[in-house]
Amino acid sequence: MTSVIFMGTPQFSAPILSSLIKTGYDVLAVVTQPDRRVGRKHVLTASPVKQVAVENGIEVLQPQKISGSDEMARAIELAPDLIVTAAFGQFLPTKLLKAAKVAAVNVHASLLPKYRGGAPVHYAIMNGDKETGVSIMFMEKKMDAGAVLAQQAMPITDQDDVGSMFDKLSILGRDLLLDTLPKLLAGEITPVPQDEDQVSFSPTIKSDEERIDLSLSAHLIDCKVRALRPAPIAHIYLNGVRTKLWQVTVLDETTDLKPGALVSHDKHHLAIATGEHGVLALNEIQPAGKPKLSITDFLNGTSDALTIGEQVAE
Repeated sequence: MTSVIFMGTPQFSAPILSSLIKTGYDVLAVVTQPDRRVGRKHVLTASPVKQVAVENGIEVLQPQKISGSDEMARAIELAPDLIVTAAFGQFLPTKLLKAAKVAAVNVHASLLPKYRGGAPVHYAIMNGDKETGVSIMFMEKKMDAGAVLAQQAMPITDQDDVGSMFDKLSILGRDLLLDTLPKLLAGEITPVPQDEDQVSFSPTIKSDEERIDLSLSAHLIDCKVRALRPAPIAHIYLNGVRTKLWQVTVLDETTDLKPGALVSHDKHHLAIATGEHGVLALNEIQPAGKPKLSITDFLNGTSDALTIGEQVAE
């Protein structure tokens, strides 16, 4: 039986761990991020990966930082055949990678060498890409730079957001990993080095990047809204109030009004101008301090005060 140490944290990683257990790999331990406080009540919550491990009676290691930790020493002591990572969220020291008797491999949610880093799905949607995918690769100390063992693409639809794509890519990654590991163990795979000339990066989204630039085209604004949903959620300032955009629609019309100006409205509809003469309908929003609202609920009692051509958003 092939022994594995699995390293991962979010929901993306949980089905991958479950599949290794169910397929008969001997998962010696799971390394995941420490429990975090979640929600308005700040309830201390285990990661999805920890929950799978506990349900299956697997040892759980939760270092604040893996490098030099007691948890890293324990992982090295276990001497697994494989280390498998999927969205673990920390760099792994070379000493730990070398503890795997056969290999340390990673399930990465992009078509490497495109979008190395921590937010590949966000950037793929934000940039309007038509597809993304999963790469199974050797781990090395340099971020997401190892040779690729297997890769599979998946289309991004106009309805997909980060949440839906992570769900799809998790299953794709699970299946691709299960197909790849036996071939790797049998020596039947020739790793393909990444083309350094094609490398691009997807660093973690910063808070100031959550604000929408209304001078962008309506299409790219829609892409960014979906790229930041269900978290951290894009926002604009609507009538001076910071307002999260949960859902928008690109309209098949043009305008000469300045970005942020009101193009049209009625009791159930509000559309603003964007860059490149585009028009964007706001469907579901959340003004600061309020719950998520349909545009109909938001406009109830407000729409009569709105004037076409007025600058309402920035």
